Amino acid sequence: MAPRTTRPVGTPTRGTTNPNRLRRMDRWIAAVHGPALRRSPEPPVAVDLGYGAAPWTAVELLARLRTADPRTRLYGIEIEPARVEAAKPYEHEGLSFLHGGFEVPVPGQVSLIRAANVLRQYDEEQVAAVWQRLCGRLAPGDPAGAGPGRYGGGLLVEGTCDEIGRRHVWVALDRGGPRTVTFATRLGSLDRPSDLAERLPKALIHRNVPGEPVHAFLRDFDRAWAAAAPYASLGARQRWIRAVRDLAADWPLTDGPRRWRQGEVTVRWEALAPRG
Repeated sequence: MAPRTTRPVGTPTRGTTNPNRLRRMDRWIAAVHGPALRRSPEPPVAVDLGYGAAPWTAVELLARLRTADPRTRLYGIEIEPARVEAAKPYEHEGLSFLHGGFEVPVPGQVSLIRAANVLRQYDEEQVAAVWQRLCGRLAPGDPAGAGPGRYGGGLLVEGTCDEIGRRHVWVALDRGGPRTVTFATRLGSLDRPSDLAERLPKALIHRNVPGEPVHAFLRDFDRAWAAAAPYASLGARQRWIRAVRDLAADWPLTDGPRRWRQGEVTVRWEALAPRG
């Protein structure tokens, strides 16, 4: 059962939300984690943690997860009681809204926790403890299936995006800790890949400085983007794909052209993990 606490763990977010703000993250989750959801012997349980002042992102996440597994049930969790009450009219079969925080007050272990734009207000030093707590609520999986850049069991997706969902960066974690970092963008909005630096999750945003791996990654990505400029005449998508192919020569990417075409690229966590 879920741990019991006298009060929710965490602090309220600004609550900013917009319809379809998290569609890129949702699309990736459904594609990458969908097979694990379908393998679950019980109906998968997902959590939208800190969904904000309106319930749109929770409603949308459930709809997208059900394209992967129609059995999925989702709980939207908010630390602000007024936000929970405002969301109650949107409840329906498979969708509930609860008052809570990082303790994740739902029964049993969960298949997915999405925490988007939640940790930006916390100090970098607090992130590891929050990750550990949330990962402790995830369903276990086969350790043999959780090699570098792969996920075992339940999944935590924690990251940040802009207000209208053009640019995202998120970390995917399982019970063993962080596995990958994904950069995703609407390609028509992109001047250069390092534009995504402003959306780095809290664990990485202060590490975008010389000497840190994430800074080197974005530097190399910009160089590959510049070298792929001749492909711009074929469209931003073709330029992105060419740049990511070049990037793959030096960085451990975990995805391929099918995801790159969506304006995404995923790299192993250990390649970008902060030093020190």
